[in-house]
Amino acid sequence: MAGGGAGNGSDAGRTTMEDLPPCCRKARASIPESEAKCHETVVSGWFSNPPVSDEGSKFMYFNNPMWPGEAHSLKVEKILFQGKSEFQDILVFESSMYGKVLVLDGIVQLTDKDECAYQEMISHLPLCSIPSPKTVLVIGGGDGGVLREIARHSSVEHIDICEIDKLVIDVCKQFFPDLSVGFEDPRVRLHVDDAVKFLKDAPEGMYDAIIVDSSDPIGPAKELVEKPFFETIARALKPGGVLCNQAESMWLHTHLIQEMLSVCRETFKSVHYAWASVPTYPSGVIGFLLCSTNGPPVNFLNPVNPIEKQEGVKCKRELRFYNSEIHKAAFALPSFAKRELSAYLSTPASPDGC
Repeated sequence: MAGGGAGNGSDAGRTTMEDLPPCCRKARASIPESEAKCHETVVSGWFSNPPVSDEGSKFMYFNNPMWPGEAHSLKVEKILFQGKSEFQDILVFESSMYGKVLVLDGIVQLTDKDECAYQEMISHLPLCSIPSPKTVLVIGGGDGGVLREIARHSSVEHIDICEIDKLVIDVCKQFFPDLSVGFEDPRVRLHVDDAVKFLKDAPEGMYDAIIVDSSDPIGPAKELVEKPFFETIARALKPGGVLCNQAESMWLHTHLIQEMLSVCRETFKSVHYAWASVPTYPSGVIGFLLCSTNGPPVNFLNPVNPIEKQEGVKCKRELRFYNSEIHKAAFALPSFAKRELSAYLSTPASPDGC
C-alpha cells in the first residue's frame, strides 16, 4: 500500500484488471500490453514509485495504477536488503534525504524521516478519543511503529497484533529498531496469521480499539475494505469501541473513500474522516477512517484522553507529529473533500457526543 502498512494483513496475490477501481482500470488499460514490463525499482541510483524505465527507453511502467500518471523518486545511497517473502517483494535502502526506506512490492511504506506522521496519527486518533483503552488489536503494522505508539498509553493492558508476513517483522527488527521496539513491550502478543481469519475467530466484544494498518484496496486486499470485514471488526469491538483504518488520499481516491464510508455507515454508529501530511506517500497526504460502535458516545473531534496527560510507559522517543491541536485539525477537510465526502460522514458532534 501507499499508506504505511508494513505487511498486507491478508493473503497477497497478483492484481487483475477486475480488481481495480474504475478510474485506475482505465489508466491501466491505456498502457499497451507490449510495454507493460516490470523494471527494477532502482535505476541509475534512484528509486521510483512506480518503477520507471532507464534512460533512452520509450515507456514507463505504472506498477500500481492507484496513482496513474505520476511517479515519486528518492535518491538511493545504498541498498541494505532485497528479498522476497511468500507474500511480497521487500526492499530496504538508505536514501539521501529521508534516511532508511522500507518498500513492499515497489511501494514506499515508511521512511525514517516521516514515519512519525503516519504511525502517530493512526494510533492516537482512536486511542485519545476514548477515556481509558485497555485492549487493542493491530491489523498489519509489521514494522512495529503502531505498537510503539500504543505503548505510550498507560491504561492499555493487552495488545494483539496480526501480521501475515513474518519476514517483514524480521527485516524491520534488523533495519528499523526505532519502530520495531514496539514488539518489545510485554503487553504485546504477536499473531502471524491472516487478518480475516483472525477476526472471525476473535471473541465478541474483545477490543476497545482496532487499528487497521492495511494495504491499498486492490487485489486480495479488497477484502479488507468490504462490508463483511468491517462487520467482523464491529463484532470484535466493545460497545463504544473504535476503529481507525488507513483510508487513502483525498487528492487521488475520493471514489474509494466514498465506498469505504458508505459501507461503514451501514455498520457503525459514527463515521469520520481525518488526514495527515506524509511527504513520501503519493500526493503527500494519507487519510484515516474513524468509526465507533453502538454504546457510550465517542466524539472523535475532541480528544477526551489527551496524549499530553499520559503518564504511562516512558518512551525513548518524543512525539514528533501528533498533539491535541493536530488531532482536532485533522478532521477539518478542504472544501473539495467536504463537498465529495460530507454526505457519507456523521454530522459534527452533537451535545450527546455522537
